[in-house]
Amino acid sequence: MKTTKIFQTNITEITINELAEILTTTKGNLVAICNANTLVRCARDRHIRKVIENFTIKTADGFPVAKLLSIFSKKKHLRVDGYKVFMKTLEHGLESNTKHYFFGNDKDVVELMIKNIKNIYPNVNISGYLSPKYLEPEELVKDYKNNFDNIEADIIWVSLGFPKQEVFINKLNNEKNLKYNFVGVGAVFEWVAGTKFKAPEIVANFGLEWILRLIQEPTRLFRRYAIDIPFFVFFFVKQLFGKNNSN
Repeated sequence: MKTTKIFQTNITEITINELAEILTTTKGNLVAICNANTLVRCARDRHIRKVIENFTIKTADGFPVAKLLSIFSKKKHLRVDGYKVFMKTLEHGLESNTKHYFFGNDKDVVELMIKNIKNIYPNVNISGYLSPKYLEPEELVKDYKNNFDNIEADIIWVSLGFPKQEVFINKLNNEKNLKYNFVGVGAVFEWVAGTKFKAPEIVANFGLEWILRLIQEPTRLFRRYAIDIPFFVFFFVKQLFGKNNSN
């Protein structure tokens, strides 16, 4: 798959439908849903960058990343965000009876999410879920890696937040060499459950989704955005007037 380098991350040029097709017909894919925070962290943190480099698909989540992908690839690209990837893949997998497994988040959130999914897609094949203890990625792998030996699933959706979910997925696969598809989806479980409010499409398409998220989680997200926005602009200008790297 063709990629375009944005800052230090090779973003995959792919559509939501194409990704849903890959996830429901192939195995062994590691998918990182990359927003502005992902790009900034990868540009500033060598360890995080090496983790993300190990993912087979890195999508343009959010307006800023999709816009930069369009600029640097010289082709128009739309957002390939976690929520739409999740819902489209559930729908796409109905015909092939794709098996889904959920890892992460709070038990009550996951159970409410599953209930809402089944109201939309009564025939969806959900093989199970696991809501782990709150641990660092390395401890999560140590405590739960054997749980993945006999899971009946085609796709394992992981909701631990960035970069914890990506570090967990990467380390787990390095140790176990699993053949599932793994997708890190962050807040998607809460959006589908309805425990957090997702911005309407018109808001997201104007790049303003971050404001709604900040209102809902000011303590957690204020410092992130205060750091990310200046660095995002800095790295964009640096790449725009420097050498544009495409793969």
